[in-house]
Formats: sequence, C-alpha cells, structure tokens
Amino acid sequence: MQVQNSKIGSLLLGFFIFLGLSTLGYLLARAAIDFKQLDRSVTVKGLSEHEYDADIVIWPIQFTLAGNDLSRVYQSIDNNVNTIKQFFKQNGIAADEITIATPSITDKSLNQYNDRNYQPEFRFYAKQAITVYSKNVKRVRSVMTKLAQLGKQGIVFTQGGYELSTEYIFTKLNEVKPQMIEEATRKAREVAEKFASDSKSKLGKIKRASQGRFSIYERDKNNPHIKKVRVVSTVEYYL
Repeated sequence: MQVQNSKIGSLLLGFFIFLGLSTLGYLLARAAIDFKQLDRSVTVKGLSEHEYDADIVIWPIQFTLAGNDLSRVYQSIDNNVNTIKQFFKQNGIAADEITIATPSITDKSLNQYNDRNYQPEFRFYAKQAITVYSKNVKRVRSVMTKLAQLGKQGIVFTQGGYELSTEYIFTKLNEVKPQMIEEATRKAREVAEKFASDSKSKLGKIKRASQGRFSIYERDKNNPHIKKVRVVSTVEYYL
C-alpha cells in the first residue's frame, strides 16, 4: 500500500512539474512574441515649409569721384553725401537708419607700379560708402527703385561686388518655430497612419523623435526679401 501511494505521489508530482513547465513555456513564448512586437516600428518624416517677408534690410551703396585737388575732392564727397541724405529723408528713410563710412582716397601718383612717365588724368580717386539699416523693408525697396534720380544729379554709383550686395534678414524664427514644429509632427503622423493602414497594423506611441534644423533661404533670386523657412521632423512610431 505504501509503495502504491508513493507511485501515485510521483505521478502527481510529475504531472504538476509538466503542467508548470508547459505554463512557463507558454508564458515565455508569449513574452517573446510581445517583445518581438515591440521591435515593429515605422520611421517617417514630416515637412513644414512657409514663406515670410524679411523684417530687416541692410542696403549698402557706394559712389566714386576723382579730381586733382584733394580739398575739392573732399568737398565733393560732402556735397554728394548731403544730397543722398536729403534724398533719403524725402523718401522716408530716417537719419538714424543711415551710416556714413570714412571715405577712401587713393593717390594715383604714389602708385609704385606706374610708369614714371605715366601721368593719370586725375591724381585722386575717392570712394564713399553709405549703408541703410532699416526694419521698414518695403519702404527701402521702394527707394531703391528711385536711386537713378541721384545718378541724374551727377553722382556715380559703384555697381556689383559682394560688399555692396543688399542683405535681407528674417529675425522672427522663434515666433514661428512652435507652429512649424507642430505642423511637421502632425504631417509625420499622417504618413505613419497611412503606412499602418496599408500594412494592416495599428499605429502605436512614439518610440523616438528628432527635430531637424531650421533652414532659411531666399525664395528666388528675384525676390531675396521673401524668405522660405523649412524644417523636417523625423518620428519613429511603434506598430
């Protein structure tokens, strides 16, 4: 009788061990499946791009003149500067928006590379730079189109050159950042939802996300005062 009870106990113990191992195997298999599902994800990008007007303009201009009498050259510089300042005032550009640089005078007779027998028509050549820094971009652009009026008064302006290129600046990036980031993230989710729908999956929570750098550039060469602001957000979702 004792032997029979021992066999029954051994069978029960074996059954429970088998049941426990089977349950553990099922749970481990289920956990492995769930863990594998955590690896399922989709990475998408969302773009936000808008056009904004520049809010600051830096407009450098430069005129040149020549003469043989240095004092008269300086007097001509002063006369031209006063004429330009008056022209700006009449067209709504304030005095505190104008910066007058120190004139640059070149004495051609001191050029060591000239032939000793060479006599320049004018001994002194002068360059005078004037810069307009303004937040009223529209007004300054309007004045730019009227600059020929000064040319008709005998002022010779220098054309071209990197140092004479007009610069337009957009300083309100921090004001538009939040809404652009929100838009980029929303568009990324729309793409992810479409992918999940097409793949018969369910879109989960965000696994990781990164915000791209904001870029600001001219819309085109003919409209440098119109800036295009762009940002791309990269988001990875669980599936």
